Amino acid sequence: MKHHKYSISNSLTSFNTQPVDTTVSPAVKTPAKVHHLPPSIWKKMVGDAKNPLDKAIERTRDFFFREQLPDGYWWAELESNVTITAEYIMLFHFLGMVDKLREQKLAHYILSKQTDEGFWSIWFGGPGDLSTTVEAYFALKLSGYSADEPRMRKAREFILSKGGILKARVFTKIFLALFGEFSWLGVPSMPVELMMLPDWAYFNVYELSSWSRATIIPLSIVMSDNPVRKLPPRARVQELYVRPPRPSDYSFTLQDGILSWKNFFIGADHLIKIYELSPVRPLKKKSVARAEQWILDHQEKSGDWGGIQPAMLNSILALHCLGYANDHPAVVSGLEALANFCIEDDDNIVLQSCVSPVWDTALVLVAMQEAGVPVDHPALVKSAQWLLDREVRCKGDWQVKSPELEPGGWAFEFLNDHYPDVDDSGFVMISLKDIKVRDKKHKDQAIARGIAWCLGMQSENGGWGAFDKDNTKYLLNKIPFADLEALIDPPTADLTGRMLELLGTFDFSNKHSAVVRALEFLKSQQEPEGPWWGRWGVNYIYGTWSVLGGLEAIGEDMSQPYIRKAVNWLKSKQNLDGGWGEVCESYNDRTLMGCGPSTPSQTSWALMSLFAAGEVHSDAASRGIEFLVAKQNDEGSWDEEAFTGTGFPKFFMIKYHIYRNCFPLTALGRYRRLLQEKREV
Repeated sequence: MKHHKYSISNSLTSFNTQPVDTTVSPAVKTPAKVHHLPPSIWKKMVGDAKNPLDKAIERTRDFFFREQLPDGYWWAELESNVTITAEYIMLFHFLGMVDKLREQKLAHYILSKQTDEGFWSIWFGGPGDLSTTVEAYFALKLSGYSADEPRMRKAREFILSKGGILKARVFTKIFLALFGEFSWLGVPSMPVELMMLPDWAYFNVYELSSWSRATIIPLSIVMSDNPVRKLPPRARVQELYVRPPRPSDYSFTLQDGILSWKNFFIGADHLIKIYELSPVRPLKKKSVARAEQWILDHQEKSGDWGGIQPAMLNSILALHCLGYANDHPAVVSGLEALANFCIEDDDNIVLQSCVSPVWDTALVLVAMQEAGVPVDHPALVKSAQWLLDREVRCKGDWQVKSPELEPGGWAFEFLNDHYPDVDDSGFVMISLKDIKVRDKKHKDQAIARGIAWCLGMQSENGGWGAFDKDNTKYLLNKIPFADLEALIDPPTADLTGRMLELLGTFDFSNKHSAVVRALEFLKSQQEPEGPWWGRWGVNYIYGTWSVLGGLEAIGEDMSQPYIRKAVNWLKSKQNLDGGWGEVCESYNDRTLMGCGPSTPSQTSWALMSLFAAGEVHSDAASRGIEFLVAKQNDEGSWDEEAFTGTGFPKFFMIKYHIYRNCFPLTALGRYRRLLQEKREV
């Protein structure tokens, strides 16, 4: 597949910088054979041109040289689930601007992800997901597929076995309500009048996470009038109800006993619905106008909103409901931005939920340095300059809680000036530190601004969230609308570990007040078994890697009992094949923490955790390296079907296609470097 041509980079037509033969020969899939080698043997082999470690590093290094795009960055697919593409089909039907050829390619992609059992899941190999399957089924019917087709019958049987539409999640019900296939009465309220609440109010839009805010504000406009686009009978999905719905099916049942916050908010939702049905809503017009202006103010020059599909798609819906024509510049620009998130080949179009060029580039830049590529190599210099040019210099939503803080840092995407984040900012600055760019002063100033911004984003409890500080109103996840449990962006261990790694990389003392507070936060977040939970990667292996890397960088004594407990936990989770893996189900079931088939990315995180803890000479490290070398194919890459990235724990998982290659290269290169350093000492 190839990326749709992105408007910011005129030269981007595919992942590769030059035509390559895409035919996969058997040799490409054949892993190198490596017999088990103890650490002492690996150490002796370092520097031997024929040794498998050096050859593995060289292959992946060359792979990334081939993959670098002309402007200097790296960018690979960010895969999620089919709801993102299904909702794209729904959008065009709601706007009345269906392109049948493109729609068939979108539908073909959705069908390609259906399992033999008839359902769709939210990660590779996962269980069937009701809401995802409902949205896929609905999109296919909109695209002309008959309910009588065998694949549709199997999907419908799964949906009905799980309770049908009434058991689906909130966002699925919203999309169905837009077409009259579900009653708006059954959708939790999110009144547009929330726009009028001051910043000091407990429940205001700036207490929502950035991704929720950018999605809910446009949705509140849509829901203020409950629009319905009637469908022809052939496209309706009433067959997805177990029985005809009754009025009582659209009300929320009390749960968790009589006295609970969840029940309080269910009661509040009932009252809000009565208010919404009233003909007298004195603040509605002014609230809609304020929300409309917010949307227009937050559209990037590239047409994006928030850099994510939900914010972009719902903003277009909101503008349409406000009467904006499909050829209005804001709508046209928004649709072009969505198109630029697409990957297309001869048969399929898939819409990505987001794009990650800044993140991908920083990850590869670190990996290439660990692989021994000189810091003045033209490819690395060009990459570093591309990152420097992406520095955010505008104020965004984060300033609401930090009005005196100066802009700095980096975002995840090509352009997302309203929402830089500390994770990307931290990794970008780490990747840039040693690169010999032409304008060193520019680099130093950008890094200084970025570090100051990151320090200013530290929350009161000592940790860091992704996009906002002190975004910790946990009660918001109890409201009926919050069935994804992701309305807030609280500090997490993995991001706090990244910030410690950043500060340690730039020689901050472990006595610095920000570091002291962060260490206290991390100790409070450690699981009883020893690891740390991973918010942005799967899961405890990811969190533990982020934390141990930060602790080592900041100069923490890695022999302390709490750190050794984490190391021992990691060692206990190593698989018989020498690798590590963890399934997405560990977010639901703690007994699965650190358990799963070995993957290249998770093995690399575990290895880098061990290296940070001084375990480079351990048998566990040697076996992990052996696993990576043995699983590498001849083109210098690795195969990995598992989803090891996280959007919303339990509900939205991600497969970063770059992870399976950049993290093994980092781990292999770091292992070699550490062995060389030990030998020289």
